[in-house]
Amino acid sequence: MQREYWDTRVSFILAAIGSAIGLGNIWRFPYIAYRYGGGAFIIPYFIAMITAGIPLLILEFGLGHKTGHAAPLAFESMRKNWRYLGWCAVFVGFGIVIYYAVIMSWAFNYFFYSFKLSWGENTKDFFFNRFLGLTQGPFEFGGFKMLIVIGLVFTWVWIYLSIIKGVKSVGKVVYVTVVLPWIILLVFIIRGITLPGALEGLRYYLTPNFAALKDPMVWLNAYSQIFFSFSIGFGVMIAYASSLPPKSDIVNNAFIIGLADTGTSFLGGIAVFSTLGYLAKMQGVPVENVIASGPGLAFVTYPTIINLLPFARPLFGCLFFLMLLTLGIDSAFSLVEAFSMAGMEKWKLPRPVLNFLISLAAFIPGLIFTTRSGLFWLDIADHFISNYGLVLVGLIEAIFVGYLLGPKVIREYVNELSEIKIGKWWDAMIRVVIPLVLIWSLGFSLYTEIKSPYEGYPKGALALGVAYLGVVLLCGILMGIKGRREE
Repeated sequence: MQREYWDTRVSFILAAIGSAIGLGNIWRFPYIAYRYGGGAFIIPYFIAMITAGIPLLILEFGLGHKTGHAAPLAFESMRKNWRYLGWCAVFVGFGIVIYYAVIMSWAFNYFFYSFKLSWGENTKDFFFNRFLGLTQGPFEFGGFKMLIVIGLVFTWVWIYLSIIKGVKSVGKVVYVTVVLPWIILLVFIIRGITLPGALEGLRYYLTPNFAALKDPMVWLNAYSQIFFSFSIGFGVMIAYASSLPPKSDIVNNAFIIGLADTGTSFLGGIAVFSTLGYLAKMQGVPVENVIASGPGLAFVTYPTIINLLPFARPLFGCLFFLMLLTLGIDSAFSLVEAFSMAGMEKWKLPRPVLNFLISLAAFIPGLIFTTRSGLFWLDIADHFISNYGLVLVGLIEAIFVGYLLGPKVIREYVNELSEIKIGKWWDAMIRVVIPLVLIWSLGFSLYTEIKSPYEGYPKGALALGVAYLGVVLLCGILMGIKGRREE
């Protein structure tokens, strides 16, 4: 297969930033920061960025650029019979984009609801009962919600068109889909900090609780947030870096992308908490009583805030959900592109055909998340694939480079190309710090799972969540076995 190159370095950087920055920067980071020490959380968060996030970015960029291949062949070319790891990474990303696209479908619908503020006064009832039509449990499916299905179709058409020509089309799309949400985020920051009560919300967000730094969970969540936020372990960054021109700076790119992602999370917190302070003032309650995590923040709390704005409410509603869509699309199509580049190397199919097949293969199982019980299944799938699948792939990746390949191989390669040189501290991060943190994370998650099953779901539903993760990883292993037999 003829190797494709990014048109410019800026295109690559924007694409990698777009993949890293996603919905979690707006709704997950602020909530975790609030929950674990407020302003004090920033300390372990930045330490985690330096000791894990950026070192792993350098690892994946270096591996992709050195081999010139997507994840499966990148690992295989460095160590025979290790394509399994690359395929597992690609399939973990595929397993995530199946339901990630459904969240984008929600945002599509809410973008159009914003024109008339169709969610009304009771935004919680509208989201859970009228929009999702949520049933009493995961096994009470209740049929499809057609507006969500239609939104999912739009999402997959958008993803398909964004990557129809690979890095050539991605490089053009990201100039809009990465820059636009930053502009909108700036608008929300300016609007947020000028609202009554904003300072109280910001005080709640930024006031350090240094006692929280003694809690191991603070550090664990800081590393987890960095790990998940940087799009590491999906094969995305390996695939993107494989299309960098021969003389490309690796370390500098990794620092730019890591700092951009971390900075966006921090600024997202300012935008969110300034408006939460306003909501608390308008409702006459403490800030802690309006905090919501996950979908509740984006689809319940924020529409409530928009309802209370003194002017231009539909405009700010449209801008908010446009921001969510443009944040989400880069992450979504990067996961598909990682699969597409790996698939092209294996099957030699034309890119448009392969992209269509991948999109269709993700759309069909994604329909279960568009049923009235879809939120339950989305929550279960995300819990198992994020807490276990991603961590496991990242752990094995660090062990592969740290002990089987030897970190010196990647370190010396990237230093030849980069202005900023990395020393043996990077070896220590890859060989010691990252494996220990991920083993700790995996062990703690398993311990918690055994002690108290997730969210009190029925055992059958949790078993299906484990099966979802198992199928994803099994697909990666089987692809590795099949590739080995074909040689």
